Amino acid sequence: MSTVSLEDIRPCLEGEIPAAVATCSADGTPNVTYVSQVHFVDGAHVALSFQFFNKTRENILANPQVTVIVLHPETGARFRLALLYRHTEMEGPVFESMKAKLAGIASQTGMSGIFHLRGADIYQVLDIEHVPGDEAAPPTGILNRLAAQRRLTAGISLCSDLASLLEKTLEGLEAFFHIRHAMILFLDAGGRKLYTVASRGYAESGIGSEFPVGRGIIGMAAEVRTPIRIAHMASEYIYSRAIREHATEAGMSNLFETEIPFPGLREPNSQLAVPLLAGGRLLGVLHVESPESRRFSHEDEDALMAIGSLLAACTQSLQQAAECTEDETEGDIAPAPMGTSLAVRYYPANDSIFLGEDYLIKGVAGAIFWRLLQLHHSEGRNEFSNRELRLDPALKLPDIDDNLEARLILLQRRLNERGNIIALEKTGRGRFRLRLSRPVLLQEMPAR
Repeated sequence: MSTVSLEDIRPCLEGEIPAAVATCSADGTPNVTYVSQVHFVDGAHVALSFQFFNKTRENILANPQVTVIVLHPETGARFRLALLYRHTEMEGPVFESMKAKLAGIASQTGMSGIFHLRGADIYQVLDIEHVPGDEAAPPTGILNRLAAQRRLTAGISLCSDLASLLEKTLEGLEAFFHIRHAMILFLDAGGRKLYTVASRGYAESGIGSEFPVGRGIIGMAAEVRTPIRIAHMASEYIYSRAIREHATEAGMSNLFETEIPFPGLREPNSQLAVPLLAGGRLLGVLHVESPESRRFSHEDEDALMAIGSLLAACTQSLQQAAECTEDETEGDIAPAPMGTSLAVRYYPANDSIFLGEDYLIKGVAGAIFWRLLQLHHSEGRNEFSNRELRLDPALKLPDIDDNLEARLILLQRRLNERGNIIALEKTGRGRFRLRLSRPVLLQEMPAR
């Protein structure tokens, strides 16, 4: 057995350069083909995808010895792996991880109906041989991810509210991991879509934009609750494709005028999406990307999974604290705003809100905003609490999984992006103020 380990050559197992797989039939007839990825299982095993019953599959069932050639994507170093087929897994973490990555790639390239993982073929690694040849020097200045993770988690663990938690996480990713493009999405109460609550590094924040569960690597990471990392990307892919295809299939193409543009890069060449899990419950997805190929490694994946776990736990704790506070507000009377009235239109069909002709928000956040304006108009109040909204029968919020605090942050940020006419200001834990610089004219629109 050579001194080269699978851990040493993990960059070769990223799938950027196809691997050559050589097998032999029972009578010794050789066959060579290419596979997109040799999947790392552990220090002694790898997995190859079983998608079709082809010659390679036929050969390993008759003769389980396999030789694989893999290349390092940065140095060009070649390694020959001697493998022994052991078994095929059709469920479990290895199968789900391979399935999620394959489905994510297929979804975002329009090939969902073609790529279907039937099983994960598990191989024991008998030997790894370094094949001599021309090689480039290995990269220098490698990031110490453990130190970066420690510094980031130390910062976010001190956050006392959800808004600062989201900002500190994205700031820390850029400051300590040098990740410039990142976003955090939370799961909608219905479990069918994710909505963007924070982003960094984009020309437009995309706050409030939605992404369907089960589409692209973001949606697939949420659906199967496993990280998905892709080191290279088809240049023709854009996020809007997955979103629009989903909306069209669901018969919602007429609602595109109320869609907030998604903040993703037009041509991401590296992507990593990790699920945010707390106590077995999916809260959302942390997604990072880069225009550079091979930007995220398996070490980045491990680090972001750990960061995502802390982010999810802190999110759950802070939301519960904000919504269970004992401090109550009596609802102070607000001074009447001055100036020209602003028409605020509300569409009950999907709880969408327009400020004049400018679309603001829809869904739960839209319903909350409309209720706040109604209370301000009828009672002259501008001070409110999370608990009040929770118990308000007009809103009919679900008992769990509505992410009320996150909805308020989403609404606050959307209002900030629309100008200084209406704002939500946090005044304490579980308390906030509605501030209007102009009078508003409430217009509830009839159903079409």
